[in-house]
Amino acid sequence: MARVKRGTTTHARHKKVLEMARGYRGRNSTSFRIAIEKVEKGLQYAYRDRRVRKRSFRRLWIQRINAGARLHGLTYSQFMNGLNKAGIEVDRKILSDLAIREPEAFEALVKQAQASIE
Repeated sequence: MARVKRGTTTHARHKKVLEMARGYRGRNSTSFRIAIEKVEKGLQYAYRDRRVRKRSFRRLWIQRINAGARLHGLTYSQFMNGLNKAGIEVDRKILSDLAIREPEAFEALVKQAQASIE
């Protein structure tokens, strides 16, 4: 019976890992043993940071909304409270975009929020 050589499987596995390690510095991209560790760690960071990115964008949107609302004499929390009472459901991403690109539309929302607070 002929013996089974596994060179193709191993080569394919090594190639896959080294492809993922392209762009790493030094032996991290050329040595298979080190590349495995670096690729696994990189995938862990990627998984974690997909969630961190959502958090940091939300913080940015809130800062922009706050800046836009303060131009019209409201704080962020007062503005959001007014929008909730007025029954306006617009997410923070869109609100921050309005505050930057379309100040007239944002001002209209601020006026509606002020009216619902009073």
